[in-house]
Amino acid sequence: MVDLKTQYEKIQAEIDRAVLDVVSSTEYINGPEVRQFQADLEAYLGGGYVIPCANGTDALQIAMMALGLKAGDEVIVPAFTYVATAEVIALLGLTPVMVDVDPDTFNMTTALVEAAITPRTRAIVPVHLFGQSVDMEPLLELARRHNLYVIEDNAQAIGADYTFANGIRQKTGMMGDIGCTSFFPSKNLGCYGDGGAMMTRDADLAKRMRMIANHGQDRQYYHAKVGVNSRLDSIQAAILRVKLPHLDEYCDARRHAADYYDAAFAEIPQLKTPVRQSNSTHVFHQYTLVLLEGDRDALRQHLTELHIPAMIYYPVPLYDQQAFSHYWAGGKLPVTESLCNSVISLPMHTELTSEIQDIIINAVKSYFEK
Repeated sequence: MVDLKTQYEKIQAEIDRAVLDVVSSTEYINGPEVRQFQADLEAYLGGGYVIPCANGTDALQIAMMALGLKAGDEVIVPAFTYVATAEVIALLGLTPVMVDVDPDTFNMTTALVEAAITPRTRAIVPVHLFGQSVDMEPLLELARRHNLYVIEDNAQAIGADYTFANGIRQKTGMMGDIGCTSFFPSKNLGCYGDGGAMMTRDADLAKRMRMIANHGQDRQYYHAKVGVNSRLDSIQAAILRVKLPHLDEYCDARRHAADYYDAAFAEIPQLKTPVRQSNSTHVFHQYTLVLLEGDRDALRQHLTELHIPAMIYYPVPLYDQQAFSHYWAGGKLPVTESLCNSVISLPMHTELTSEIQDIIINAVKSYFEK
């Protein structure tokens, strides 16, 4: 699904030198590479504050802790997403409220969120799924009207741009109160282990998150808050510093590959190719098709037999996961149910060539020619 080896080989000399420099320095934790990566990412995002941490799940948890959310507070999340988004809500004693998503973008919509707001709602977590921004302008206006926090789950869309009606463009993760991202190796900006970060334009929130991620201390052995231990280590920061200048190039490569797939699948009426919003760029963390007719699982089995990897993101709605069943008393959400039974993701990464894609495309086409 992801060719990390070839990507590494293209920047091997830089990566190896960066890693060895950290090893030689012996500054493995909170070393200068971490601080410099933080500054580099702040510049890339157009300002604000970046707080590195150990992984994307920690980023979401620390963000909610920093906002002072209390047990029983409701947090609205999409039902069609990875478990981490709701997992941290439950871990903190909050209540995840799951909403359906748009059938074209797979993202939550303002109308669906508004219908789920109650007097106990305190926050909204828009997930920029598969690499495309949620339509943020109306969602932010809704949050302002109801005095709600917005925590962007930007784990799959770092590098994407959203354009407001007045023409202003902002990076995903920088529009709500806090943005959270993951540097898991397969992400568009991935390290060679675990890593994550929070981002915000609010100096006080940045200070709070930095303290919480460091055992609740702003100076050693003086703990103002109950915190956690969540650090991006110096080796991973050094790797990310090498890769960050390539991020836009990586996103362009993914878009080019997506366009190539789109053109090939346009002639197959049983397939729906990814929809691109006019007000958001798409960085294609995943290339996800919707099977409009037929058996999705049979298609995946067909591809497996031809040694073509394919993944299902996601086969089960959050509310049907055993871990979250006691949070859900509603009925089935129709779009989420449909997507869980019909989506299939094909290989998508920076190293795809037309020759490799032709093999994948021909394998998909052969299923519909049977």
